[in-house]
Amino acid sequence: MKKSGVLSAIGAYALWGLLPIYWKAVQTVPAFEIVCHRMAWSFVFVVLLLIWKRRWEWLQQVRRRPVTLITFLCTSSVLALNWVIYIWAVNAGHLVDTSLGYFINPLLSVLLGVLFLGERLRLWQWISVGIAACGVSYLTLSHGAFPWIALGLATTFGFYGLLRKTAPLDALEGLSLETTFLFLPALGYLLYLEWIGTASFGHTMAMTNILLALSGVITALPLILFAYAAKRVTLATVGILQYIAPTGQFLLGVLVYGETFTQPRMVGFSAIWIALFIYSLEGVIERRRRKSKWATTS
Repeated sequence: MKKSGVLSAIGAYALWGLLPIYWKAVQTVPAFEIVCHRMAWSFVFVVLLLIWKRRWEWLQQVRRRPVTLITFLCTSSVLALNWVIYIWAVNAGHLVDTSLGYFINPLLSVLLGVLFLGERLRLWQWISVGIAACGVSYLTLSHGAFPWIALGLATTFGFYGLLRKTAPLDALEGLSLETTFLFLPALGYLLYLEWIGTASFGHTMAMTNILLALSGVITALPLILFAYAAKRVTLATVGILQYIAPTGQFLLGVLVYGETFTQPRMVGFSAIWIALFIYSLEGVIERRRRKSKWATTS
């Protein structure tokens, strides 16, 4: 069960690391309009999945526990805010800044797990988190301005992960409830754009229309993988695996889209990567120690 959760988390973060390529392909469309298409088409895609899998029993659970609606209203709200900041930043040429946000996010996930869920870290895990925190602090201080993009993304997705960790519904069912909350406002805004004659969908290149329509699939798939993982592994593990996504975004920003990478950024990012190596190595050593201990006692 835990192995499947780890693999799901890796898959989710790998997809998120490559998503900027997708959003760059539709950057002629205003950011908020792209976000509304994500919301609307994600709802359509998730409903089709539910029909295919015939998974409707969860509706009875929601009816018996109305507090579930409040939980997922909160998750959908922070998710929507995260999408708005992220897509605007990517298409405005701040991809490296978004990667900084998602480098900060794992630290916040670890902190939230310790504070709210009683999760514990071993000594070398604390050391690796401390090194990463120093790297993030250095990046923030050397940024020269308040890094609102990075901090906004880290905060919104950090709390999204915490809420999904404690939410009663599983991956697909939870996402269906989130997209249900987001669908009507998004659809209303898209219809308004059509009414005033500024809508992009149906009035632009065929490929752009196709990519907007497929935004539901490309959005829902990593979210389903993430929600599945969040309920099966600790937030500390989820937090460290999250470095996969910002590393991919960072490499795209610097190597593909030519964003600047200064020496201060090199120092800060190097500290974070060293922390990730230490945390991963400590985990491997600890698992081997436990297996050896179990073999000896049995």
